[in-house]
Amino acid sequence: MEKLGLRILVMLFISTISAQEMTMDEVYEGIEFDMSRVSEPEFPDYSVEITDFGAKAGGLTKNTKAITDAIADVHDNGGGKVIIPRGIWLTGPIEFKSNINLHLEAGALLLFSRDFDDYELVKTSFEGLNTVRNQSPISAREVENIAITGKGTIDGNGDAWRPVKKGKMTSSQWKTLLNSGGVLSEDEKMWFPSEKSKKGHESSSNFNVPDLIDDDELASVKDFLRPVMVSIVKSKTVLLDGPTFQNSPAWNIHPLMSENIIIRNLNVRNPWYSQNGDGLDLESCKNALVYNNTFDVGDDAICLKSGKNKDGRDRGMPTENVIVKNNIVYHGHGGFVIGSEMSGGVKNVHISKCTFIGTDVGLRFKSTRGRGGVVENIFISDIDMINIPTETIRFNMFYEGNAPVLEEDQSAQDEARDEETVPVTEKTPSFRNISMKNITATGSKKAAFFMGLPEMSLKNVSLENAVFEAEEGITAIDADGLKLIDVKVLSKDAALTLYNSKNVEVKGFQFTESKNPSVRIMGEGSENIKLNKDDFSDLEKQFQVYDNVSESVINIE
Repeated sequence: MEKLGLRILVMLFISTISAQEMTMDEVYEGIEFDMSRVSEPEFPDYSVEITDFGAKAGGLTKNTKAITDAIADVHDNGGGKVIIPRGIWLTGPIEFKSNINLHLEAGALLLFSRDFDDYELVKTSFEGLNTVRNQSPISAREVENIAITGKGTIDGNGDAWRPVKKGKMTSSQWKTLLNSGGVLSEDEKMWFPSEKSKKGHESSSNFNVPDLIDDDELASVKDFLRPVMVSIVKSKTVLLDGPTFQNSPAWNIHPLMSENIIIRNLNVRNPWYSQNGDGLDLESCKNALVYNNTFDVGDDAICLKSGKNKDGRDRGMPTENVIVKNNIVYHGHGGFVIGSEMSGGVKNVHISKCTFIGTDVGLRFKSTRGRGGVVENIFISDIDMINIPTETIRFNMFYEGNAPVLEEDQSAQDEARDEETVPVTEKTPSFRNISMKNITATGSKKAAFFMGLPEMSLKNVSLENAVFEAEEGITAIDADGLKLIDVKVLSKDAALTLYNSKNVEVKGFQFTESKNPSVRIMGEGSENIKLNKDDFSDLEKQFQVYDNVSESVINIE
């Protein structure tokens, strides 16, 4: 009971710290790479209310035309503010023009239509692939100087679109969902809102692109082609500041191939059971700030991407120059995530002063063979985590789409490590030069998991000044240049396991002693492991080298 009380106090304390707003100047403090200052959009002193164009509140009348006309008027007058007053405003999709600030006053609810016929099929990119989806509730393509501001709420009516897995609901919730209509999968473990949605699922061999039917049949699975709620494509100087974004059909906010982006003071929400219910996905974007936000979502919370496989490599646009500071994440598959669609690369990223409370993973890095792409120059510091049910830090280069906490239709074997070494090509992903320091995690399942590929090690990852209270310790597989400096592991299991890793330096390592060895070295590919003898009170008892490891590769100084 005393231990639980301490955890609650820690959680309240770190949440209070992270909730304090950070200024723009503070955002740029301590950045490890050169990055030009991101400029905010500026607008003329011209504004209209959507009621000026016939909009009616109450949630019964579609206001698509009124909002479209208001945007056109402001654009034609040189730009300014389109005001959504207090009230419930039902609408179909909204398309931005340049120099528009869509401002939601406190108490305003912008509610998107459940009528799928309101949304046209358009060519776009989803989950890193060039494909066709329904148009997004909010879209901005090739525009400049835009904003969404205010204290109102934007609701994508995502429950009308999303399939739901039975295992993610209580029996009473599942019963209520079935009584609402829809259809079930053949095994009755997944609910779909319509037959078209079900057909789309059955027409997909992997993830959410129906690749088993021809393009001319896409209309027959239209309901399955869920859009992201906010799609910002090839645009410049973008500000999202203040509103709540919730209940998205697929991802919530998706800036794509855009630059000079500021995302701050948002409350981003999705039901925890929401399929593909990501919070923010920055994809192939340059110069972005993400700070003072709160996320509570159904999939990855803050995620950086750059395209998938050949489509991503052909695009060749990395996500670069990104600062992520002072955010709180509650539920999510990952608090901060890179991948798995990172085929165009990710570089120059700073993450600090973030708090993850009960996310499935804290810091999550994922890819797989076939992706290609380089992730490098990632700087992470001052991260507080509590009650992480899997790993607080996870690098998985064999990612096949499983949620971190396995669902009933998933198997850990799907992402099992393959010992076979394959040739290195443009399809080989590479993660390197990643620094982590000042990390605190309590009440977690596993301290950290670092896994590269046999043919492409995870390179030059450092972890410094960290404390982990977890059931299991740190595991590193196929890591090259791993540094653990002043790391403390409070675990029941082995504190550190190294497998086929090389050029490893461990210094100032503290751990909970047990009857079994606390540090284990495995794998005939192990090379140049440096340990500090001052970290061990009894080397013979606390340290174990397995038979297939030559003792010459171990250097204890």
